[in-house]
Amino acid sequence: MSGKKLDPLETIKENSRFLRGTIAEGLKDTLTGAISDDDNKLLKFHGSYQQDDRDVRNERRKKKLEPAYQFMVRVRIPGGVATPEQWLVMDELAHKYGNGTLRMTTRQTFQMHGILKKNLKQAIREMNEALMTTLAACGDVNRNVMCNPNPYQSDVHAEVYEWAKKTSDHLLPRTSAYHEIWLEDEKIIDTKEKNDSEPLYGPTYLPRKFKIGFAVPPSNDVDIFSQDLGFIAILNDGKLEGFNVAVGGGMGMTHGDPKTYPQLARIIGFCAPNQVIEVAEKVVSIQRDYGNRANRKNARFKYTIDARGLDWIKNELNERLGWDLGEARPFHFDHNGDRYGWIKGDGKWHLTLFVQSGRIKDFDGYPLMTGLREIAKIHQGEFRLTPNQNVIISNVTDEMKGKIDELVEKYHLTDGKHYSALRRNSMSCVAFPTCGLAMAESERYLPTLLGKIEEILDDAGLREEEIVIRMSGCPNGCSRPALAEIAFIGKAPGKYNLYLGGSFTGDRLACLYRENIGEEEILASLRPILLQYAKERQEGEHFGDFVIRAGYVEAIHDGRDFHKATALN
Repeated sequence: MSGKKLDPLETIKENSRFLRGTIAEGLKDTLTGAISDDDNKLLKFHGSYQQDDRDVRNERRKKKLEPAYQFMVRVRIPGGVATPEQWLVMDELAHKYGNGTLRMTTRQTFQMHGILKKNLKQAIREMNEALMTTLAACGDVNRNVMCNPNPYQSDVHAEVYEWAKKTSDHLLPRTSAYHEIWLEDEKIIDTKEKNDSEPLYGPTYLPRKFKIGFAVPPSNDVDIFSQDLGFIAILNDGKLEGFNVAVGGGMGMTHGDPKTYPQLARIIGFCAPNQVIEVAEKVVSIQRDYGNRANRKNARFKYTIDARGLDWIKNELNERLGWDLGEARPFHFDHNGDRYGWIKGDGKWHLTLFVQSGRIKDFDGYPLMTGLREIAKIHQGEFRLTPNQNVIISNVTDEMKGKIDELVEKYHLTDGKHYSALRRNSMSCVAFPTCGLAMAESERYLPTLLGKIEEILDDAGLREEEIVIRMSGCPNGCSRPALAEIAFIGKAPGKYNLYLGGSFTGDRLACLYRENIGEEEILASLRPILLQYAKERQEGEHFGDFVIRAGYVEAIHDGRDFHKATALN
């Protein structure tokens, strides 16, 4: 980036004393519920975002009150595996410090909303006491490492999960600032920083966030092609041989900026299991050294690769490794959703429950949060948070299965099988009222819209047809909408861009079909297409494939074509 003016955040990071800034001092300031803008940017590296309740923003402004500031905290749980004890702690903290709910994210971890500044330190400290860290859950570092839950291949999952966890641990920042600010007394903050170093990240960390995922075919539930770095497990007779390496995926873009786009990761080779950590470290180091630090909109790894070419990244990686990646091995994905209900694998039972948009709370007539809490009190296995915002009650013995079933029935918990297949394959981001980037509703609106689309499905006889549908309140794409067969990306309150044609297996991008439309136009646009799909689909043909064959949209396999492709009718 020689000769180019750096983004201001680069200076903030460099001057932060390894992510300290003045966060500790800002937490003590009782005159405001906020912290400074600079510290807010650094706070993300510690796993928290400052937000405010946008539902009351205008009302408070009229009363000359500052916004209703609050903090979102995200923990780091590699592969989404949590103990029952950790589940109970998060439940307790949500009621003690948060808004009484939890949210399972699309990266297999917990978010807690509504924490006041005065409670932020204690909340993070108590999470840490339950062996959950918030360090690097956000910020310009490697984020939570995803891993396919795959309960029907739980023996392989255990091995792949261990590599995911080791990779996550290896790529954690080494600064002692986190420990000093959140876990010790502030008075000793200045005593350790002289010895601080970041051997991998350096004082300015990465140009932007970095995401890693591990997939175990035939399931692509981690949406491996959305990851900056993906490892695709290659099995032979049920045994793990190694991983295909995919690089350069990412979902975010900016409306109206053709230089930004979602992109699919591309496979560049194969490595053995014991080479995974070295490959991950060297790939991250390439992005550290070559990523765009002048323009954050073009700072993700996908742009680094697209600017220089796939051959460049292969050669650069091989040179840093000191050995060459092997030839990629064959593999096959057949879905990227969850499989609901009880499944037995490796001698244990696993129950996948449907959770709409990942929101854990007690609803009227549906005490979801209470039911999961009661299960956690007796459960002796694991909870696995899925990449699709659902939860697996995992590693249940034959003896415990009946007791879990009793609680499932008592609290009306559901595997979602009475819902439409469309709803079971839906995802949404948080959006309003807490996300500061939201342009339109997502989590609060998608269930309503799904109900109206389900009426069309019933007319077409498609209620049990699996179709991947996703909604995001802004183009950052936290719900990975650009990979969906039907996708909505918010543009303004009540207005969305409608995209069609992503693949059921998550290896093709969706194409813009209608721009800036509201509910009436959405339903009017989808009805004839769904009715035609019901009549003319070929055997085994998924909706995303049909809309391309029928000529509604173009197929997009490279993000650089995302803004060029158009609706065909």
